[in-house]
Amino acid sequence: MKIKTDAIECAKKIQLIIFDVDGVLTDGSINISSNGELFKSFNCRDGLGITIAHRAGLKLAIITGRKSEIVEIRARETGIDKTWQGNLNKRDAFEDAKKFFNVTEDQICYVGDDLIDLPIMTRIGLPAAVNDAVEDVRNIAKIVSEFDGGHGAAREIIEFILKSQNRWQNIVDEYSR
Repeated sequence: MKIKTDAIECAKKIQLIIFDVDGVLTDGSINISSNGELFKSFNCRDGLGITIAHRAGLKLAIITGRKSEIVEIRARETGIDKTWQGNLNKRDAFEDAKKFFNVTEDQICYVGDDLIDLPIMTRIGLPAAVNDAVEDVRNIAKIVSEFDGGHGAAREIIEFILKSQNRWQNIVDEYSR
């Protein structure tokens, strides 16, 4: 993981993690059947990481440009608190998320991969990127996962936050029992 100097201090303040979907929670591939049904592949480790973050008391959200029932299903499965879909301009959804969760910008981590994510990433406490994010997004990010989107990047970023908050070992101990 690539970590900028103030990333650990920023991670200590995080109460809300917001994820983009395509290219972050998935590898960015969008498969469409002949009847128009969308298929997306999600990573199991990312899913467990999201579940762990939720159990550890972090708030979780999705803001995505596309709209898909499968995203709602995955959000429910993993304990994501709120989703905003169909938001090509993510600013309005971001403002709604701040109010909904009653958090300040420095208490937010946003995980993105492409230019559409920059308006949020430039405003928050902990901008994060997947390894295969576009260069402009990687340059803004305070942490860049060593994993590509849909291949464990979300999990690595969650672990980084929980370790920075000295909460990770408790989780490991819980699972070890």
